[in-house]
Amino acid sequence: MGIEVKNIKANSSNRPADTNEWVTRIMNILTKDIQLGGRKLNDRKKEAFYSELGILLVSGIDIKSSFEILVEEQNKPKEKELFSKISRDIISGNSMSESLDITGQFTPYEIYSIKIGEESGRINEVLTELSLFYRKKIKQQRQLVSALTYPVMVFITALLSVIFMLSFIVPMFTDVFKRFNGKLPALTQWIIQFSHLVKSNLIYFIFFIIALVIGYFAIKKKQAFRRYSSAFLLRLPVLGKVINRIFLARFCHAMGLLIGARTPLLSSIQLVQKMINFYPYEEALKTIENDVLHGKSLYESMSVFKIFDKRVVSLIKVAEETNQLDTIFNKLNNQYSEEVDHQIGMLSNFLEPILIIFVGIMVAIILVAMYLPLFQISSSIY
Repeated sequence: MGIEVKNIKANSSNRPADTNEWVTRIMNILTKDIQLGGRKLNDRKKEAFYSELGILLVSGIDIKSSFEILVEEQNKPKEKELFSKISRDIISGNSMSESLDITGQFTPYEIYSIKIGEESGRINEVLTELSLFYRKKIKQQRQLVSALTYPVMVFITALLSVIFMLSFIVPMFTDVFKRFNGKLPALTQWIIQFSHLVKSNLIYFIFFIIALVIGYFAIKKKQAFRRYSSAFLLRLPVLGKVINRIFLARFCHAMGLLIGARTPLLSSIQLVQKMINFYPYEEALKTIENDVLHGKSLYESMSVFKIFDKRVVSLIKVAEETNQLDTIFNKLNNQYSEEVDHQIGMLSNFLEPILIIFVGIMVAIILVAMYLPLFQISSSIY
């Protein structure tokens, strides 16, 4: 999408010119996280908002009436008040981008994109792109959750089954074995010892799980935790590659929209950095922003980071030479989105049989360990 915004230019230092008061305000809010009136709108609400607003504007309804319709559709008081406030600000003379900015519920990327659409007369296309961005994001999240739900449920069921067998079933067999003075097989002895350990420490195990959950929510926003947890996720076999592809597709989509709108490269990097909530990309884009500011090419700076594979770096190099960055980013977004869809399907097909086999082996080991002494007793009788 080629949107020309003539009043957004780059000066000799590659920074956006301060000829527009709005651009200055955008650059200022990049350094802080503003949030008013509680939690921000979730992705599903944003996708619905951009999609429906775009449809209403395309239908010829003016922006004031469009927001009135949106307000009437809201069921939750906080969301109704949010859209009512936006509508009042627009009526009082503010632009839509300024009204959204005041709420603190939208990212600089969204606000800046809408501002571009207003200045260029292509607001409908921008709303469509933002709706598509969130639709893809939601779709990928749902696919990943769907792919992992069954394996996770199988794993939890298996864990609970094993704990139940070790805590209640194995002790019953142990009482039977005490009536015989014969020596138990090594496997049976090991399972009985492990059963005693589980039964005597079950309450501590439950408290440990609760403590882990509480600890996670307490430190999940800490920089150190985000750094190590994201590094761990990216190293996971199969799943790590899928996660990286998801965020790489989002990066390409966001960059394609902003650069296609003639946004300066440095501003695009700054805005996308605030849009992608994944530590490796946030840190990489900080370094890339500094490198570009000091005259380094985009592909050279990206090549340092493993999260950008060789194909991306090579195509970005060609795109910089031919001045086709927006086209290449859009094509990469489509390619990686398709790859993510395929890989998530493969992940589900791979994990399901593995976990079923795992559950079968665990249960089989316990059952064999419990029945093995009985087989020995019966054979000794005959």
